[in-house]
Amino acid sequence: MGYAGSEGMMKTARALFASLLVLSAGASISGCQSDPDIDITKLGLETDPPDVLYTQGLANMKAGNMAEAARKFDAIDRENPFSEWARKALVMSTFVKYRQGKLDDALASGNRYMSQYPKSQDAAYVQYLIGLTYSKQIVDVTQDQRASAKTIEAMQAVIDNYPNSEYVDDAQAKIRYARDQLAGKEMQIGRYYMERKEYLAAISRFRIVVEKYPNTNQIEEALARLVEAYYAMGIVDEAQTAAAVLGHNYPDSQWYADSYKLLQTGGAEPRENKGSWIAAAGKKLLLGS
Repeated sequence: MGYAGSEGMMKTARALFASLLVLSAGASISGCQSDPDIDITKLGLETDPPDVLYTQGLANMKAGNMAEAARKFDAIDRENPFSEWARKALVMSTFVKYRQGKLDDALASGNRYMSQYPKSQDAAYVQYLIGLTYSKQIVDVTQDQRASAKTIEAMQAVIDNYPNSEYVDDAQAKIRYARDQLAGKEMQIGRYYMERKEYLAAISRFRIVVEKYPNTNQIEEALARLVEAYYAMGIVDEAQTAAAVLGHNYPDSQWYADSYKLLQTGGAEPRENKGSWIAAAGKKLLLGS
């Protein structure tokens, strides 16, 4: 799946490359390119200095050699724990593992970074990477939506803890998408119950969408399904209220047209019962909450 924030993510990575290349000027990329690429995982204690390894890691990233870049960054973390070079290497290791599709490994390194360096200059970026990693695991609404919930949690942390960061806008977009997925899951279950004429169970699912996920792309159908379910049970006043709320908010919706037609088959029309839970939810919907 594509991500609106991928360009920003690469921009940040490039900025990190530039700043760290300055720090490691003593070990030029041209120098490391002239030497054979060594698998440092086989050298034990005989490793290059961390600044050299870092430069080699960046060079491998630019060349598209993500596996070798990951080995370089991991070696810095292993051989120089809690150093500034190890901190920077852990950022890049998280990014590389995300790009490799090693999502569990990316989450492990990202969460370790956040537990050790929550106030660092790269903390917002790493928290955003954690959110992207969860977002990449979101699946169709017919399947478990745990990754959607985790995406919301991780991206909300970006917004709450780093409100001035460049990642906030995309974090909000990822939250909206994940909420759509969670609402879609409730709708899928609700429709399942509707097909079996288990109307109370269906209503409970549609109610979750209306009350918990009002600003999602599922809300129109949820209100229409409430009209359908309540009308099938003979609870006409609630069906009328659901239709009225739907009409107030989405007067041009096909879902509203269908709901209006359904009520007319029994000589009823949309009319709001102020004491209904649907009317209370409708007020919040009008306020955009």
